[in-house]
Order: sequence, then C-alpha cells, then structure tokens
Amino acid sequence: MPVAVVRAAGAVLWRPAGDGTEVCLVHRPWYDDWSLPKGKLDPGEHPLTAAVREVLEETGVRGRPEIRLPEVAYTMPSGVPKTVDFWLMRATDAPAVPVADPTEVDAVAWLSPAEAVSRLSYAQDRELVRYAAGLPPVTAVTALVRHGHAGQRKAWAGPDGLRPIDPRGQAEAERLADLLAGLDPVRLIAATPLRCKQTLEPLAARVHRPIVSDAAFAEPAEPDEVPARVKAAAARLAEVRGDTRVVICSQGKVLPPLLAALAEDADRGPYKTAKGGAWLLSWSGDRLLALTRL
Repeated sequence: MPVAVVRAAGAVLWRPAGDGTEVCLVHRPWYDDWSLPKGKLDPGEHPLTAAVREVLEETGVRGRPEIRLPEVAYTMPSGVPKTVDFWLMRATDAPAVPVADPTEVDAVAWLSPAEAVSRLSYAQDRELVRYAAGLPPVTAVTALVRHGHAGQRKAWAGPDGLRPIDPRGQAEAERLADLLAGLDPVRLIAATPLRCKQTLEPLAARVHRPIVSDAAFAEPAEPDEVPARVKAAAARLAEVRGDTRVVICSQGKVLPPLLAALAEDADRGPYKTAKGGAWLLSWSGDRLLALTRL
C-alpha cells in the first residue's frame, strides 16, 4: 500500500532593508536548525492558505503572497515522503505578534540573502533563497476568479444577469475568501452578472473593500463577440494592475482566452477554469512572471 505523502507549505518571507532585502529564518529548538517558515496543512486546507498561516504562526509577521516558488520534495527520517509548496511573500507593515509556539520556534532572524544562505541548515532552503533572490521584483499581483455555481441557466426564469449563486456557489465563495484574503487586495472587481458580485462578497466582508462592477469582464451576448471582449478585458486589466493587488471575478467564456492571451499561448485548453476556481498572476511591470492555478 502506497505511503501517504505529507503535505506542507511555507514561504521565503522578505522585507526591504536599506538598498537591499532581508529574508526571514526561524530556529527550531527540537531540531536545532535554521529553516524557512513552513508547516503541515490542516485537513482540507489549501496550500496557499496554509503558507500564510504558518508564516504568521512561526514568525509573528504577516506575509503577503507574491509568486509561487518551486515545490520541494524529500523523504523524512521516518521514511515518509513530504512535499512543501513554497511562496515568495513580502512582509506587511502590520504590527508583529508573538510566535504561536515558542517550543517550536525560539528565534527569528532577518538576514541578507547571502547571510541567509550561509545560515540555513538545508540545501533545499538555500536553493529557494537563491532562486527568490534572482527573480525580478514583483510589482503587482492579480487574482482572476470564475464565479461560483449558480444552478442551471435553463431552470432560471428571470434575466440571466440576475441568476444568483446556489448553496454550492456560496460555499465556493467562502473558500475563495479564505484563500484570497491573505493577498490583502486593495480592489475587488466583478463582471456585471449578480453571481460574479456574490462570489466576491465574502472576500469583500473579510478585507473591508467595496466591489466594483465592470462590464469588460462579462461574457458578451454573442459568441463571435468574445475576441473583442477578451481584448477589452486585457486592456482593462492592464489599467487596474497599477493598484498592485486586485481580485477580478469573471465568467467561463472569458477566462480561458484571456488567460491564454496574457500567457501568449495559443492553446486555451490549459486555462479552462472550474466554477469557483482561481488563478494568481504575478507581474513585474508589464511582464507576466507567473500564472498559477490555485
């Protein structure tokens, strides 16, 4: 019988320091090692949610996800395989809180990337810091979301734009709020159908931001109008990207061609998005550094 893989998540947490940057390391007294903050996923927890939680618990600092880093896989001394999802996170200006469990982490150090590489106990962590230090600066993060389930169109008697999310869609909206609140978005945008706005409402309540309606991200009435709508959506996205952290809820006929266009990929297939699904786009200026399915 295959051995279950242990899933964990963590981050390369950084902050500006003078003309450079500093990386956060934690000391674990049980192992007497220096490592990057990380920890096991709770049951049913998304790796990104776990990474944000573990960073806060182990460092006392809130980290804002910027870009997904390479996954780390290794076998623990017990012989059980383990995989760790890592993210690059920028430390926020929120006041630090005490480390959750001093018996698990008894010291936190902020070091330059070179000093961090020298102090880290594990080769995988050292490689991650080197990789993160070589990335272009992340200037903006955009989450693109498809609205949650909203019943069957043919079973809805009213205007389609007023079709609401159903209980399954509401559960998806709550899960998206858990997932995306850590981004600390400064702007929430929904396509014009009610179900798009409703999908972002739990997140809006969590981060205390209004939801702005924008027809540029809505499905057009006719299929042959989709290319023009995708072009308009891409232009609008470029405009709002200046707000640094934006969450946009769109629809199933717009997202695949929009994502494919942004990735400069002629194949739309890989970008088909389930209802309640989301993508994270990491930007450096006008350059798309990464497109990550959440």
